[in-house]
This record gives sequence, C-alpha cells and structure tokens, in this order.
Amino acid sequence: MDLKSCVDINQEWDIVKARQLGRAKARGIGFGTVDQARLATAVSELARNLYLYADRGKICFEITDELDRKGLCVISLDVGPGIENISRVMEDGYSTSGGLGAGLPGVKRLVDQFDIHSEEEQGTEIRAIKWLR
Repeated sequence: MDLKSCVDINQEWDIVKARQLGRAKARGIGFGTVDQARLATAVSELARNLYLYADRGKICFEITDELDRKGLCVISLDVGPGIENISRVMEDGYSTSGGLGAGLPGVKRLVDQFDIHSEEEQGTEIRAIKWLR
C-alpha cells in the first residue's frame, strides 16, 4: 500500500484531510462530481468513526482494477477496541454516540462493495469500494 495515500486520524482536522484526499483520488481516476461527493461522505463517516471510537487509525486509498473496471477502495484501519456486535452497528438508526446512526449503514449504501472485519481488542478493518461507471 502506498503510504502517501493514507491519512492518520488523530484529531478532528484529520477527518477533513482524509475527505479532501479521497475526493482528489476520486477526481483523479475520473469519477463525476456526484460520485466524488458520495466517496467524500463515506470517507468522512469512516474517519469520524476512527476519531470517536478507535485508539488510533488511518484511512487509506487504493486504486483498484478488476475485470476491466476501475474503482477506488477506501480502507479504514484501526487498532482500537474492535466492534463487539457488527450486525448491531450495521442496523439503521443504531448509535453509541448519540448521533443519527447513519454511519456504517450509510457508508455501505454510498459504495458498491463493503466489507468489515473486527476483532475485540485487535481493531477493525473496513474496505469500501466505489466502481467507476
């Protein structure tokens, strides 16, 4: 993974940096403005979750080529407490922070592929891919 394509999420301002890098990567591979906005929103949600719930983490970007299609993979990595009940956090309206609960289910709706892996006390890895149309 190209380390220049990652943003460490340690403070609130890092959420903005990750969002800006995600939008720039999306624009760079040819996404239109609507899909750029979708990706930027997904990145914001993932980065905000890292800031709120993980001890430390990062958002990384990979350009993905698969079967004659290109996309942007957003990877959220942390070494935080992990997610105890993934199916629960994937329910619309569920929130542990008093927010709207649109977080991870919202991210899943904004992208074409969504995968989450988490282990308690080991951290969480989320991969979200948006394919270029």
